[in-house]
Amino acid sequence: MADITRRLGWRHLRGAPTAHIRHHRGGKLLHDGPGLSFWFRALTAALSEVPVDDRELAMTFHARTSDFQDVTVQSTVTYRISDPALAAARLDFSVDPDTGAWRGTPLEQLGTLLTETAQQHALDVLARTSLSAALVDGVTAVRERVAAGLAAEPRLPATGIEVVAVRVVALRPEPEVERALRTPAREQIQQEADRATYERRAVAVERERTIAENELASQIELARREEQLVEQRGTNARREAEEHAAADAVRAGAEAARSVKLAEAEAARSVKLAEAEAARAVKLGEAEAARSLKLAEAEAARSVQLARAEAEGVREVGEAKAQAQEAWLRVHADVDVATLHALTGTRLAENLPHIDSVTISPDVLTGLLARLGTPRDPA
Repeated sequence: MADITRRLGWRHLRGAPTAHIRHHRGGKLLHDGPGLSFWFRALTAALSEVPVDDRELAMTFHARTSDFQDVTVQSTVTYRISDPALAAARLDFSVDPDTGAWRGTPLEQLGTLLTETAQQHALDVLARTSLSAALVDGVTAVRERVAAGLAAEPRLPATGIEVVAVRVVALRPEPEVERALRTPAREQIQQEADRATYERRAVAVERERTIAENELASQIELARREEQLVEQRGTNARREAEEHAAADAVRAGAEAARSVKLAEAEAARSVKLAEAEAARAVKLGEAEAARSLKLAEAEAARSVQLARAEAEGVREVGEAKAQAQEAWLRVHADVDVATLHALTGTRLAENLPHIDSVTISPDVLTGLLARLGTPRDPA
């Protein structure tokens, strides 16, 4: 789009190097060429801007093959406007003198023309091609046919359009058909994968068998060596036992001799200790006997003295009691019997224990009263 500025009722246009500018005033061509820059008046100027750079037109359309299968064609057409004056005369490339924008849609018209022309040739070649052939060689065939058709189309040179290149990006069937077509290849690939898996498993099994055989051989060799090791250990153990037995015998003999010597020395020491103990016991017994004899003699003398003193005391006490008894009898010799009974009761009462109460039965009371009532015999 051209760059237009305003200055005091005038307009200044500055075009790009890839834009061809045509300026008419009063039916006369004043400016014509790419990358122009000039002043003009908006009321009297007629401006056209034609792009002369290469442009890409991407198109996608559906087609049907000879076996009635729908396919989608994706292609790109590269074109350029080789004759800007002819293109400006055939299509509306006029621009607004105030904004510099196109008043129409010339590029869309060019795109429609190229798309319909290319689609027509592509449909024509695909209608006579089966789906399998189209998927194998259809891209090249469609590209060549579209390029040839666009080059032979008379409307394009008449419009000033030159086709630079045609590219067919892809040619795809419907998703269901594509999945169905992929199935045999997938199955074949799966079979190859399964075959490779089986071969790999076979190789793995063979390797595992080889490894197992090697492990078995290793175990057999290990068992044989273990057997040799056990035999050698048994021989070593037997030899060690014999050496230990010989050493134990020598050690036992030496221990026995030492024990005999120790026993003899212990016996001699015990005899000496017994003799010394017996002598000491004899001396202690003699000393104890002498001491006991002295103690017995002293005890006997003391006992005799005590017995004599006690006998003397008993004799003196007996004599005193006899004298007292004799005196008591002399005093009471002339006392009557009743008085003696009373004294006897008094003495008896002094020696009796404490009596809180006395119970006198009627029989005893009757006898006492009878005796009190009986007169005494004067004799």
